[in-house]
Amino acid sequence: MTALSVYIAPLLVFGLVVFVHELGHFVAAKLCGVYAPVFSLGWGRRLFGWRRGETDYRVSLIPLGGYVRMASRDDETMAGIEGGAGERGSLDRSSERPDNVPADLWDEQAMAPFGPKPVPADRWVESKSALARVFILSAGVIMNILLTIGVSSGIYYTYGRQYLPAVVDSVVAQAPAQLAGLQAGDRIVAINGEAVRGWDEVIARVSPVTSGAVTVDVERGGMRLSRRITPEAATVKDPISGEERTVGRIGVMVRDSVVREPVGLGTAIASGTRASWNMAEQVVSVIGGLVSGGVSADQLGGPIAIARTSVQAARNGAETLWSLIAFLSLNIAILNLVPIPVLDGGQILMVIAERIKGGEFSMRTREAFARVGVLAVLALILLVTFNDLRAVFTR
Repeated sequence: MTALSVYIAPLLVFGLVVFVHELGHFVAAKLCGVYAPVFSLGWGRRLFGWRRGETDYRVSLIPLGGYVRMASRDDETMAGIEGGAGERGSLDRSSERPDNVPADLWDEQAMAPFGPKPVPADRWVESKSALARVFILSAGVIMNILLTIGVSSGIYYTYGRQYLPAVVDSVVAQAPAQLAGLQAGDRIVAINGEAVRGWDEVIARVSPVTSGAVTVDVERGGMRLSRRITPEAATVKDPISGEERTVGRIGVMVRDSVVREPVGLGTAIASGTRASWNMAEQVVSVIGGLVSGGVSADQLGGPIAIARTSVQAARNGAETLWSLIAFLSLNIAILNLVPIPVLDGGQILMVIAERIKGGEFSMRTREAFARVGVLAVLALILLVTFNDLRAVFTR
C-alpha cells in the first residue's frame, strides 16, 4: 500500500465499523416506521448532503463513523454518545427555523426539525412495540456481526484457506511421541480414526486428553502406521483470559510451512462464520477475564492503539487490514451488548424491564440510569486513553 493509504487506514477501520453499526439502527428504524430525520456519514458540523424524503443524508466534519437521529425521548442523550452532540434541534413543534438547520433544508410543509409540523405520535420510537424497539436497538450489533462474517468470508474466498500441515518437524526427547516411535517427517493423518491434516485439528483432538491414550495414524515413506500415544498432562495459562487449564501434550515440534488452498463460496462462508464464532469466544473470554481479574485492565487499548494497529495492518497488506476490521467490528458488537445504560445492551435491558414492569420508568429514573452509563463510558475512555498514552511514551 502507498504511504497515503497507510495513514488513511485508521479512518477506514474506525469509519467503516461505526458507520455499519449506525446503518443498522437507521434501516431498522425505517422498517419499523420511526421518523429518522438525519443519517450522517461522520459526525460534527454538517458539510454537505441531500434530503431525500424526510431524511437528510449528510457528510459531516469528522470522518469517523456516523450517527442516526430518530424521534425518541432519548434522542438528546443518545446524540451525545453516538456523534450528534451539539445538534439539539427539537423534534417538537417550532414555527421558526432553528439556527442549526440550514436554510436550504427548511420546509414549511416538513416535520421538525426541518419544518414546523410536529412528528406524529405513531412515528416515535416509544410508540412501537417492545419487540420493535429491541429490534431497532439490536440492529447495530446485528450489522456489526454480519460485517465480521462477511469480511471473514471474503478473506477466505479471496486469499484461500490457510493451514499448517500436520507434519512432524522433530520430537521432544523422552516425550510420549518419541516413546511411541514418531519421527521427524511423519505426517499425522488421523487421531482416533478421525482424519486430520492441520496442526489445529491435531491440537483440538489431543489437548482434551489428559488421561488415557489416543491412536495416532501417520504416513511415513508411503506407508500408513498406527501408534498408541498417552499424552502428558500439562498446566498452561490461557494468554487471553489468564485462566489456567490442564491440557494433553505428546511432545512434537511443528514444521512451519503454511499452505493456502482456494475454496468455493459456500466453504468460504462456512469458514468465515466459524472464524467469527472463534473470535467471539476470544472477546467474551477477555471480558470474563477482566471481570474475574485474570486479565489486567492495563491490556485494554483505545483509539490511539487502534490507529497504530491499523497503520501496521495496512503496511502488512489488505488481508491483515480487513482481518482487523472484522475483529474490531465484532468487538464493537459485543461491547454494545454490555448492559450499560447508554449502550445498546443497556437500552435493550431498559425496554425489557419496562415490559415486565408494565409501564415506562419516570424521566428522572431514566436520566439517573443515563448518568451512570455516561460515567461508566467516560471512565472506560479515560482508562484506555491512559493506556494508549503510556504505551506511546514508554515504548
